[in-house]
Amino acid sequence: MSNGSSITEFLLLTFAHTRELQLLHFWLFLGIYLAALLGNSLIITAIACDHHLHTPMYFFLLNLSLLDLGSISTTLPKAMANSLWDTRHISYLGCVTQVFFFLFLMVGEYFLLTIMSYDRYVAICKPLHYGTLLGSRACVHMAAAAWGTGFLTAVLHTANTFSLPLCQGNTVDQSFCEVPQILKLSCSESDYLREIGLIIASICFDLACFVFIVVSYVQIFRVVLRIPSEQGRHKAFSTCLPHLAVVSLFISTVMFAYLKPPSISSPTLDLVVSFLYSVVSPTLNPLIYSLRNREIRDALRKLIGHVSAARDCQTFSANDSQCMS
Repeated sequence: MSNGSSITEFLLLTFAHTRELQLLHFWLFLGIYLAALLGNSLIITAIACDHHLHTPMYFFLLNLSLLDLGSISTTLPKAMANSLWDTRHISYLGCVTQVFFFLFLMVGEYFLLTIMSYDRYVAICKPLHYGTLLGSRACVHMAAAAWGTGFLTAVLHTANTFSLPLCQGNTVDQSFCEVPQILKLSCSESDYLREIGLIIASICFDLACFVFIVVSYVQIFRVVLRIPSEQGRHKAFSTCLPHLAVVSLFISTVMFAYLKPPSISSPTLDLVVSFLYSVVSPTLNPLIYSLRNREIRDALRKLIGHVSAARDCQTFSANDSQCMS
C-alpha cells in the first residue's frame, strides 16, 4: 500500500479465536456496557433531579459521567459487534471517528479530573473562598475548558495521524483504533516524528496536570489530618477518596499503556491494559462514587422511590387521591 488513501478498512485485534469464546466475550461486553450505561445514567439523573446536588462537586461529577458514557460507547459496541459477527474489520472512516472521539473524551476526562482535584482542594483548604473561586460561572467555564481541550487535542492528533502515508499494512494491534497503533503503520519518518513530537508535548502537559493533582492532594491530606474531630476527618475523606480512587485507576492504567518500555510491550498486554482504562474505568466510576458518597446514595434511593411510586400509581385509578398528590 503506497499511502493511506489506498486503505479502505483496518483489521482490529480480536479477543478470542474460537467461536465459543467470541460469543462469551460478546455477552460479557454486553453486560459491562449495560452496567456502565445504567450506572452513569443514574448518576446523571440523580444529580440533575436533586436540587441538593446542584453544587460544583456534583456538577463536575455529572460531566464526568457524560464523558464516561461517551468513551465506553466509542469502543465497546464495535468490539461487541466484531465478537458477535466473527469479524475484525472496521472501515477507514470508522477508524478515524473512533480515534477522534476516544481522544476527545479521554483527554476531556483527564482535564476534568484535574479540575475536580482543584474543587476538593478549595473546599477543604480554602473553604471561606469556595463560593468565590467556584461560583456557577467559574464552574461552567472550567467544564467548558475541559471539553474544549479534549476537542482541540482530538482534532490536532486525528488530523495529523491520518495525514501520514500508511504503507505497513492495515492490521491494528489493538481492539480499537488508537493513535500509537496507527503510527506503527506509517512509512514516513519525518511525518511520524512530527506526530511523536505532538505526543511528547501532550505528555508533558499531562504530567503537569498530574503534578497539580498530587500537590493538591498532599495539601488536602495535610489539612484533613489536622482536623481535631474524627467525624470531620471522616466527612472530608468521604468526599476525597472516591475522586482519588477514580484518578488513580485512570492515570495508572493510561500512564502504563503509553509510557511502558517497548521491551515489555506485547499485543496481549496492550489489549488488557487498554481494556482497563477504556472499559473498566468508565464502568467502575459510578460504583466508586455511589459506594463512598452518602448524598449520592440518598439521591439514588429517592430517585428509585419516585420511579417505584409512579409505577405503583399506574395500577390505581386516576381519581386515587394518593396518586394525584
